[in-house]
Amino acid sequence: MPAEFGLIGMLSIFIGIGSSLIDSGLTSSLIRTPQPDERDYSTVFFINLVSSIIIYIILFFSSPYIAAFYEQPILESIVQIYTLSFIINAFASVQRTKLTKEMNFKIQMTIQIPSIICSGCIGVALAYTGYGVWSLVFMNLFQSLISTIQLWVRSGWYPSLIFDIEKFKYHFNFGYKLTLSGILDTVYSNIYNLIIGKFFSAAQLGFYTRAQSLKMLPVKNISSALNKVTYPLFSSIQNDNIKLKEVYRRLMQQVVFWLAPTMIYLAVVAEPLFRVLIGEKWMPAVPYFQILCAVGIMYPIHSYNLNILNVKGRSDLHLKLEIIKKIIITIGIACAIPFGIYGLLYFQLISSSVSLFINSWYSGKLINYPIIDQFKDLIPEIIIALVTGTTVWSLDNYVFNNIFLHDLFRISTLGIVYFTMYLVISYISSIPAIIDFKQLVLKK
Repeated sequence: MPAEFGLIGMLSIFIGIGSSLIDSGLTSSLIRTPQPDERDYSTVFFINLVSSIIIYIILFFSSPYIAAFYEQPILESIVQIYTLSFIINAFASVQRTKLTKEMNFKIQMTIQIPSIICSGCIGVALAYTGYGVWSLVFMNLFQSLISTIQLWVRSGWYPSLIFDIEKFKYHFNFGYKLTLSGILDTVYSNIYNLIIGKFFSAAQLGFYTRAQSLKMLPVKNISSALNKVTYPLFSSIQNDNIKLKEVYRRLMQQVVFWLAPTMIYLAVVAEPLFRVLIGEKWMPAVPYFQILCAVGIMYPIHSYNLNILNVKGRSDLHLKLEIIKKIIITIGIACAIPFGIYGLLYFQLISSSVSLFINSWYSGKLINYPIIDQFKDLIPEIIIALVTGTTVWSLDNYVFNNIFLHDLFRISTLGIVYFTMYLVISYISSIPAIIDFKQLVLKK
C-alpha cells in the first residue's frame, strides 16, 4: 500500500547520510589515484567497515527518536533492521570500487542482476504472505547480502591486515570534502521526503516516493550506469583538457539524446502507465510523476558536471557549490511549504534548473567549455523531444482518449509514434548525437 512505501521513504534521509559517512569519499579517492596498491585498498576497507559499525550503532539508538519525530512507532524496529545493510555493504565497497577503477563492468552486471532478481522474488513472496512493509525491508537486506557474497567470491581481491596512516591521510584529505558535499546533497535530495512525511500523511509520501522511484528508473539505467564509467574515464584523461572537453561534450549529447525523449514520453503516457504497472490505487501519484520527469532530464548533467570538478581534484569547489545551492534550496523550500506538495514539486524543478546552471558554469571554466556552449550543444535535442512530445500528447488526448483504447495499446502505439518521429526528425536535422551513435554503435 502507498502508506507502507511512505514508511520506507521516511528513512531515506537517514540512510543516505549514513551511506555518505561510511564511504567518506575514500572510494572516489581510490578511483582517481593513478596506481593504488594493497595498502591503499586495505586501509580504505577497514575505515569503511569501522565507520559502518559506528553509524549503525548511532542509528540503532536513535531509532526511537526517529519514530517519535514521524509519529510512527513501527519505524523504530524498521530502522534497527534496515540499516544492517550498512555493515553488509561496507564489506564489499572496496571490491566494487576496484572493479570500477578497472572498468570491469561485466562482472558487476553479472553480480547485480542475480542480486536484484533473487531479492525481488523474496520481497514479492513476503508481500504476498502478508509481511507488508517488512517485505521491503528484507528485500533490501537480501539484495545487499547476495551482492556482497558475490563480490567477495568473484572480485579476486581480499583485504590484508594492513592499515597505513599516511594512506589514510592522503585519501581522507580528498575524500572528506566529498563526504560533506555528499551529506549536503543527501539531506537536500531527501528533504522533500522529510517534509512530506512530517507534515502530510504516510500515504501522500508513498505517492511521492513511488513517483520518484519510477522517474529514477530510466534516469539511473541511462545515466547512473554511465556515471560509473565516466568517473574513471575522466580520471584517466584528467590532465588533457582538450580531450576531456571533447569526451564530456559527446557523452552529454548522447545521454540527453536518449534520456530527454524517454522522460517526456513517460510523462505523456503516465496515466495508462501507472494503471498497467502498479494499479488504480496509485493514480494520485501521476501528476507528481509528470513534474518529476522534467527534473529527471537534468539529473545526468548535474552528475557529469560534478565529476569534472572531482577528477580535477577540486573537491573543495564541489563542497563550496553544494553549500551555495543548499542555502538557495533552504530559502525556497520555506517559501514553498505553504503551497503544499505541488509547491514543493514545482520548486524542485526550479531549484534543479538553478543548480544545473551553477554546476555547468564552474565545471565549464575548468575545461574551457563555457555554459553557453554546453546549452547550445544540448538544446536542439531537448527541443525536438518537446515538439514530438507535444504532438503525441495531442494525439493521445484528442484521438485515443475519445475512442477508449486499452491502456497497453495506447502505451505501445504512442511509443512507436513518438520515437519514430523523434529519430526521423533528429536524423533529418543531423543531430551530432545520432551521428555519433551510428559511428560508435552501428559502425556506419
